[in-house]
Amino acid sequence: MTAGLRPTEAPDPSPQDVLVAVGGTVEAAIEVVRPGLPDEYGRLLVVADVLSRHGALRALRAGARAMVLTAEATPERLAATVHSAHRGEGRLSRLALARLLDESPEPTGSGRRPGVPALTGRQLEVLRLMADGHGNEAIAATLRCSKHTVKNVIYELMGQLQVRNRAHAVAHAVRTGLI
Repeated sequence: MTAGLRPTEAPDPSPQDVLVAVGGTVEAAIEVVRPGLPDEYGRLLVVADVLSRHGALRALRAGARAMVLTAEATPERLAATVHSAHRGEGRLSRLALARLLDESPEPTGSGRRPGVPALTGRQLEVLRLMADGHGNEAIAATLRCSKHTVKNVIYELMGQLQVRNRAHAVAHAVRTGLI
């Protein structure tokens, strides 16, 4: 998409173009570009702040050949990903691939491992964003809630996990397989 143009003003992509969809979530990125894409279009690159397994699968079904998390989007990685998408090759960042291959169901309180507390979807999303290095303000913007709500979720999360700080929460979540 050409800089400065709203999605409705962007020229129709040719089969040689790589369309870059950017959003807070994969779903948000796809919502902007997908209605105008022909079904056979296969050079879509998705860049998102948050990538869930569901979002990754939805992006692949929408024709995405490449996905990168914003936290991993260095200029070199983006350039390599655009070139791969242009050649029609698939390319996923390590974190995107890990989220795509994660077959564990969202915690529901039943069937979880002993000693690992059940977390709500909101708590898991905040925890994932914390792990990606986002501060409270960025998390609030991504989840479209207030900073106060984010602080409350983090407070509850830290109490539930019995951790001392954000770094400890992320380390605990990684060790126990929560994220």
